[in-house]
Amino acid sequence: MYNAMDIEKIREQFPLLKQQVNGKSLIYFDNAATTQKPQCVIDSLNHYYTTMNSNIHRGVHFLSQQATNAFEESRKTVQNFINARHMHEIIFTRGTTESINLVASSFSKRFLKPGDTILISAMEHHSNIVPWQLACEERQAKLKVIPINPDGTIIFSELQNLLDESCKLLAITHVSNTLGTINDIKKIIKTAHAANIPVLVDGAQAISHIKIDVQDLDCEFYCFSGHKMYAPMGVGVLYGKEHILNELPPYQGGGEMIKNVTFEKTTYNELPFKFEAGTPNVGDVIGLQQAVKFISEIGYDNISAYEHDLLEYATRQLEQFEDIKIYGTAENKASVISFILGNIHPYDAGIILDKLGIAVRTGHHCTQPLMDFFRIPGTVRASFAIYNTKEEIEAMIEALKKIKLMFA
Repeated sequence: MYNAMDIEKIREQFPLLKQQVNGKSLIYFDNAATTQKPQCVIDSLNHYYTTMNSNIHRGVHFLSQQATNAFEESRKTVQNFINARHMHEIIFTRGTTESINLVASSFSKRFLKPGDTILISAMEHHSNIVPWQLACEERQAKLKVIPINPDGTIIFSELQNLLDESCKLLAITHVSNTLGTINDIKKIIKTAHAANIPVLVDGAQAISHIKIDVQDLDCEFYCFSGHKMYAPMGVGVLYGKEHILNELPPYQGGGEMIKNVTFEKTTYNELPFKFEAGTPNVGDVIGLQQAVKFISEIGYDNISAYEHDLLEYATRQLEQFEDIKIYGTAENKASVISFILGNIHPYDAGIILDKLGIAVRTGHHCTQPLMDFFRIPGTVRASFAIYNTKEEIEAMIEALKKIKLMFA
């Protein structure tokens, strides 16, 4: 477990945390939406744009070769980070949303027929709902939903029942962005594979908290975003097993994804370039590499233990309020707490917390069907990262007490 001195050293690496908001020292509890960036990531962006900015893979000149080498080194780093079997199984995208859209579009064109089904869960982010709705609508297929228990866990017997012959793919979140529930994703994948059904995992919320080994999980696809793991915005990863990526048609057309073009026919490039049309986000991909190194240096065991300690502490503190309702009470949770305090609307609570320098997320968190399940308009969501502290949690608790008095 990291001590206070260690955490202070980590905090020193995040320049944004030093600023004030409304005359108060910033307390940033919106990490499930996006994490702040350490200086090493910021420096890597500056280094790229001041020393090697160039298009990649196409130029023979010095800068292009430098940029290409740095870009592909990042791919190798990500491969090792999630233990992919092959470097070309790492596809760079703009983020989890584009990764899921890529699979939904290409997979449905290749495998989805009228009457087939795609299976998701009731706790999914809109990014793992809408792309499948679009695919099903286009291919005359059906979208089916695994129900959940009131504590925010999957009803496993229902999952098993829905894995029938019509199901062509299961798309499911590893960690709920609203409830914090950590699904037993390895068990879920094994169950789907027993029915010969491939699995896509939305790892957007898992990647900053949990060590991911895609070979151990054995999923067909794993998607995540850089900006939720201390990397820049606008870069993400789609991992896909080599054999299935080779079977899928391209997602977009243009430069880089081609091998040969005539007006009569185009042949497509090999992996991973078949799915990376156009000029990529080179600088931010390099920034992603630095974020991976940052996480690796701290270590997932340290991150998980420290964040779990914050989660338990915050939960105990919040439960002191008699009229609080916490949504997402699974035994296995990431460091996310969604709650409603009495009859106070989440938006009102969030606005006042902001006035006190505390950044939380309010609303439906892009999980409107989940809010409908609980019959609520939204929640206040506090989500913690490695640079947060118990003192910050205490400040939030005192702020909530003030808010209660204001609405008494």
